[in-house]
Amino acid sequence: MWQTIHNWDIQLFYKINTVWTNSFLDNNFPWWRDATTWYPLYLFLLVFIFINFGWRAWTWVLFIIINVTLTDQFSSSVIKQWAMRLRPCRDPDMIEYVRMLLNHCSGGNSFPSSHATNHFGAAVFIFCTLRKYCGNWIYLFFFWAATISYGQVYVGVHYPTDILAGAIIGSIIGYCVALIYNKKVGLPPLKSPEAFVNNL
Repeated sequence: MWQTIHNWDIQLFYKINTVWTNSFLDNNFPWWRDATTWYPLYLFLLVFIFINFGWRAWTWVLFIIINVTLTDQFSSSVIKQWAMRLRPCRDPDMIEYVRMLLNHCSGGNSFPSSHATNHFGAAVFIFCTLRKYCGNWIYLFFFWAATISYGQVYVGVHYPTDILAGAIIGSIIGYCVALIYNKKVGLPPLKSPEAFVNNL
């Protein structure tokens, strides 16, 4: 069974990294999956939260920081240290088949993807805490997490199962943190419900 999963993983990695490619994705995925690309989004979220909920919404910011810390540390310091799986771009048996789109191969281990864990954790937390305010726009955060995660395979630094495991782990942590936040703290009342609707 495990050998079958491993073979499927290698074959799907090869398809994503080498076969299902084009120049547009080659040019855009390296920066799309980079954390610094999304600093404006994080700033927008902070401004959006405080404008609509006031400074009492600092608890939301605190909990999303806690959420990201948990997803990152659990994936990087616990599971990766236990699994000790080499990245495809560092695996001697794989390296000659990897189409590397970055100027370096990231250090550390491969399973699970911390990008996937962190971004799906954040997406689920945001979805569970803000969905009643944001309508269908909230689903864009899952697109955001999914495309960044897919990009990790596309550029050659992760296997598909790294992404799948990271997405599952991150989603569970994000849901649990959001559940605690919603039950124990919760967002304060909107400063102006009409203004919030107009902002969307």
